[in-house]
Amino acid sequence: MRKSVLIVEDEPLLRLLAMDLVEEAGFIAIEASNADEAIAILETNSDIRILLTDIDMPGSMDGLKLAAAVRDRWPPIEIIVVSGMNNPQAHELPARGVFFAKPYDVQRLTQQLRCMAP
Repeated sequence: MRKSVLIVEDEPLLRLLAMDLVEEAGFIAIEASNADEAIAILETNSDIRILLTDIDMPGSMDGLKLAAAVRDRWPPIEIIVVSGMNNPQAHELPARGVFFAKPYDVQRLTQQLRCMAP
């Protein structure tokens, strides 16, 4: 049974690229364009194993706040935070959260996904 990754990215092209990467790594890719959509998906889909979120997004919360909310409400979900503009400090990431700078190394990100949900 393939595991699901929720990709939260407001830029459609970057979201599509991330979805392709996730699917090529052997996962089911589920997309959201902002944190509010992501929370709604998480509330109805218990199959999600990993959250992959951009930091800079419009809406009620950015990716770091979304990551913190996911860690609080869905502790088993692994979290990958990405950004091309910010480089958060380790204390800004939720427990077990991992950061990748954009443009991310496809091989490293693929390896991280597979390590998080073997």
